[in-house]
Amino acid sequence: MKQKVPTTHDLVVLSLLAEQPMHGYQLNSELARREAQDWAEISKPQVYYSLRKLAVDGYIQVIAENKDSLGPERQTYQITTKGKASLSTALARPQWAEQRPPPPFLTWLALANHTSNDVVKSMIQKRRAFVRTQMEKEQHTLLEISEDAGSMQAVAQLMVGFMIRQFESELIWLEEVENTLISK
Repeated sequence: MKQKVPTTHDLVVLSLLAEQPMHGYQLNSELARREAQDWAEISKPQVYYSLRKLAVDGYIQVIAENKDSLGPERQTYQITTKGKASLSTALARPQWAEQRPPPPFLTWLALANHTSNDVVKSMIQKRRAFVRTQMEKEQHTLLEISEDAGSMQAVAQLMVGFMIRQFESELIWLEEVENTLISK
């Protein structure tokens, strides 16, 4: 039987469980704290789906069931040896370094010649405002990270710093886009 390949969502869940055993609510709280929606696009339902799937496939196991009067029954999971091996193997796949997903704004730009200059100008302004807002959010996040002493602090600083640099570059590039397309 062929080994099942964990999805990116599965790998995010496995990586958190490799740090420490958790239940679904804890996983979702930690993902929110780490602002995973910005780098992993994983939702609460996907976390629970991954937990069920990973347990069936033997990558994680239940180590405790807590009956809490304030909430539903919660199962605490830990990663298994098979899960650690699968996580390690998946993280060695070349696709992590050799993939180039298209940003939606570039797709829009490729199609923009089919709309008016007013729409193009409006979309560039909207994108610029969005990028500025995201950059401010990431600058605030970077300050918060510098106050955190967790094991992921250095990685988080690198990730957020990279996003800030990307946003700074995009703002410069958007100026070029606007000058090129609007001045035609």
